[in-house]
Amino acid sequence: MFQGGSLWAGLIRGSMLQAEDTKNLQKGQMNKTDYAVETTGNVTGAIGVMAGVEYGAVLGTTFMPGVGTVIGAVAGGILGDKLGRTVGHQVGSTVFHSQLGNKLLKPAVVDPVTDVIS
Repeated sequence: MFQGGSLWAGLIRGSMLQAEDTKNLQKGQMNKTDYAVETTGNVTGAIGVMAGVEYGAVLGTTFMPGVGTVIGAVAGGILGDKLGRTVGHQVGSTVFHSQLGNKLLKPAVVDPVTDVIS
């Protein structure tokens, strides 16, 4: 299913957004929880682009082969990106802003004295 142009479109879009978020994290403009949420949105957005390009092209070809294929692929990619990022942000926010998410993001620091006493 995901091959050729749709695969590259999704990978490039997701990589660009992830690189920007990583830079913001390193500069201190974003905390780890927000970074995790953004990463979830970037991954699902990339998958949305891939699926949107594929299915948009198929739908466009159905209505008008040639030009419709291109228009459908572009429109599908844009719609897939928006939908994928929205779903990813919602899921990421739910998971990483919960108590379980906070435990997952907390560094595992072992203090032998405290661990023995408790």
